[in-house]
Amino acid sequence: MRLSALLTSLPPELAAKEWLRPDPADDPVIRGITYDSRGVAPGDLFVALRGSVSDGHDYLDGALRLGAAALLVEEIPPAELIGRSSVVVVPDSRRAMAPIARRFFGEPAGELTLVGITGTNGKTSTSYLVESILARAGMRTGLVGTVEVRYAGEHRPAINTTPESLDLQRVLRTMCNHNVEAMVMEVSSHGLELGRVSGCRFAVAAITNLTQDHLDFHGSMDAYLRSKALLFRDYLAPGAAAVINVDDDSHERFQAAAAESSARVIRTTRDPGREAEVRIVEAEVGISGSRLIAALPSGEIELELPLVGDFNLENLVVALGICEALGIDHESIRTGVAHCPQVPGRMEVIGAEREDLPTVIVDYAHTPDAVDKLLRAVRPLCRGRLVTVFGCGGDRDRAKRPLMAEAVARHSDRILATSDNPRTEDPVAILHDVEAGLASLNRVDPETLDDHEGSYSVVPDRREAIELAVGMARPEDTVVLAGKGHEDYQIIGRDKLPFDDRSEARRVLAAALAEKESK
Repeated sequence: MRLSALLTSLPPELAAKEWLRPDPADDPVIRGITYDSRGVAPGDLFVALRGSVSDGHDYLDGALRLGAAALLVEEIPPAELIGRSSVVVVPDSRRAMAPIARRFFGEPAGELTLVGITGTNGKTSTSYLVESILARAGMRTGLVGTVEVRYAGEHRPAINTTPESLDLQRVLRTMCNHNVEAMVMEVSSHGLELGRVSGCRFAVAAITNLTQDHLDFHGSMDAYLRSKALLFRDYLAPGAAAVINVDDDSHERFQAAAAESSARVIRTTRDPGREAEVRIVEAEVGISGSRLIAALPSGEIELELPLVGDFNLENLVVALGICEALGIDHESIRTGVAHCPQVPGRMEVIGAEREDLPTVIVDYAHTPDAVDKLLRAVRPLCRGRLVTVFGCGGDRDRAKRPLMAEAVARHSDRILATSDNPRTEDPVAILHDVEAGLASLNRVDPETLDDHEGSYSVVPDRREAIELAVGMARPEDTVVLAGKGHEDYQIIGRDKLPFDDRSEARRVLAAALAEKESK
């Protein structure tokens, strides 16, 4: 496709300010698009993006050396680079990349039924439920989310909850080529605010909840909410439905945003006494999942939910609201819910098959609300003590650190504060912020933690903290490893090092079992 054809896709506010070319008639054929200078191939358009760590404008020479046919930039490059290829200057290269990518890949979003799920917590579990139900309804379904991108038997690890617009449009085109009919996407506040989903029009949009997170990026809860509300205000297709959890305090703001799009609103609640189109009538929650009756506009339905945790009822009713909006029949809903796979790193139980070993639960909870819901759900299922290992990410919202610690303190018998992904922050400094939320408890040496009820220890090394927690737990105890969930890495400095809470827990449990069997 010619560069000029791609540039016509830009709206007036993103239109090219200048087009510098080696020859006035130069209009190169663009054979690919990339924003990674290392991956440039001859004939590519290289898009220079400004990031928090690096700036694509610093790599223009490298892109040209690899054969870039054109550069999309926000500022005119140095004189020595001009004349080596076409240079297009736009006000915002990241936002301009979205319509260009849509045009290049042939507007794939228009060929799919799109379901968008936003919210602070619960997006991944809700998306897995919806995907499972749609598959049982006979729909060829794709999924884009925090854990992975998958479609037609293909699985790819996710980089961001919502991919950059170029990556998203490429994935959507690939899904179309594999005859996918419906795509379920986790839509992050970053993805909305940065225009990553530009050009996508959702048949159904849903909000799970809104609690404190990402204030390092948004600055305030109100700004965070406004970003989430963009999904309902700006990205709904004509005749779309908005599924809104009315148990969340912010639900009226989202209903107002949906009204601006003239969307049909489907309210959900887990409270039998609250007015909503989808609600839980009654539920029995256990260590293996929940049995419940839900009321839908199309009638009541009995369900067995295999996902562990009381809070998954909230995710379930949102999923039911989405499927109600899509007109999915009850039998598909029933079987889809019953066969929903374990969501990686979401209340993932390890070690429950052995009565002589403690139960270990790994969860992605990394916000105050998510940690509180997680431990509140686990507490009544504990036969013995609840031991919690947690940390807080570096280079992220500092204000939530003591709040997460307070949530841990409310529910745990023993606590180990440790590192999460410290990134470029000093792990000890992060833990100092965390300890402000543990002030009501006594800090003790790690070696004596087992002997002190209602106490905590600080162990910066996460592997060591997991070994200590699982090692001191008795068979009737439950150990919760919170914060990293499905992640198989730990970011220390700028290095992404292999690390998986689940693997670490299995290793310690296996060692404990081997020791028992040797006696």
